[in-house]
Amino acid sequence: MIYGGTLISVSDMERSKNFYEKVMEQTVEMDLGVHVSFQNGLSLQSNYEELVGVKLEPQEKPDNFQLYFEVEDLDAWEDKLKALEGIEFLHGIKEYPWGQRVMRFYDYDKYIVETAESMESVAKRFLSQGLSAEETAERTMLPVGFVEQFL
Repeated sequence: MIYGGTLISVSDMERSKNFYEKVMEQTVEMDLGVHVSFQNGLSLQSNYEELVGVKLEPQEKPDNFQLYFEVEDLDAWEDKLKALEGIEFLHGIKEYPWGQRVMRFYDYDKYIVETAESMESVAKRFLSQGLSAEETAERTMLPVGFVEQFL
């Protein structure tokens, strides 16, 4: 079996497509009007209830999962998102004990989107701050060999 991706039901296809394509910088692979697939495995569907043939109860904020994206410059992304109308943040940038910085917000259909530094970026940041490869590996829980490639 091969995992085929994640499909989210959206209320306004054009607004959602524009958000993921223009704001989140995802590349459209296929656009069928009611269904849009992106190269990363994310798909949007505007007539989901009709598609599955079952009456569904829409969730205002389905907070039991999130979409996850990695970026190199999290501060720039936070500024970009704060400039958009209608984006509600769960929290701004925060740092976890392993050093990764993340922020979470709702997209226009109230799905949680996490945007985080890649762990490669975290390792590079720690090394540039003077931590050794071993110290960086210990802090981030990454293998020393992975960290050493950024020296």
